[in-house]
Amino acid sequence: MSSKRFKKLPEKTLELPSEMIEKLLPVIKKNCTTKFDESVDLSFQINNKQKKSEINIRTVVNLPGGTGKKIKVAVVCEDTKTDEAKNAGADIVGGDEFIEKIKNGEMNFEKLICTPSMMIKLSKLGKVLGPKGLMPNPKLGTVTENLKTAISDAKSGQAEIRNDKDGNIGVSIGKKSFSDEKLIKNFNAVIDTLEKEKSNNTVKGELIRTAFVTSTMGVSYKLKLGKNI
Repeated sequence: MSSKRFKKLPEKTLELPSEMIEKLLPVIKKNCTTKFDESVDLSFQINNKQKKSEINIRTVVNLPGGTGKKIKVAVVCEDTKTDEAKNAGADIVGGDEFIEKIKNGEMNFEKLICTPSMMIKLSKLGKVLGPKGLMPNPKLGTVTENLKTAISDAKSGQAEIRNDKDGNIGVSIGKKSFSDEKLIKNFNAVIDTLEKEKSNNTVKGELIRTAFVTSTMGVSYKLKLGKNI
């Protein structure tokens, strides 16, 4: 059953024509009627079922305006790199013992970074880390010798972009409390990343079929991208 708050929100918004992000942000914010700072979320449907192959996008985008979330970062590294990871701001740092804890289900972190030499040991935990999307990946910059950069990126505003088997991508571009300018910068960073992914894959036709914007507890609006991707 819908709440009183939800019943007051606009109805049939998906029947409206698509609009540019600049025009929709004030409307989305107006619909943020809960007491908490709601996220502004994008959802895309991509054309991932190609004739010759299936497209799977998995990448990261550095959001210039940040995410507004505090990310707990864990690092698996050799003892010689422990201090470097701690000084760079990692919340949890460890080696073999830490890997054992993860194996036993202790995963009180949102991002896991690993040095290449420790990755051999960590890769055995694919069944534990994989389903939660926590397995470090060189393509995402989370398997690296450069711990300082990886930790800084994870903390300052990095979002992952990946599609599910049906071609859906969901990504947050910030919070209701962010200025429109900040949200638009983050939006453009996401679009640029998707455009890059399209050129990296052999896509027949357009990559993005549909795009929507909403807030955590709000209603969806069709989004016009302003260019074909």
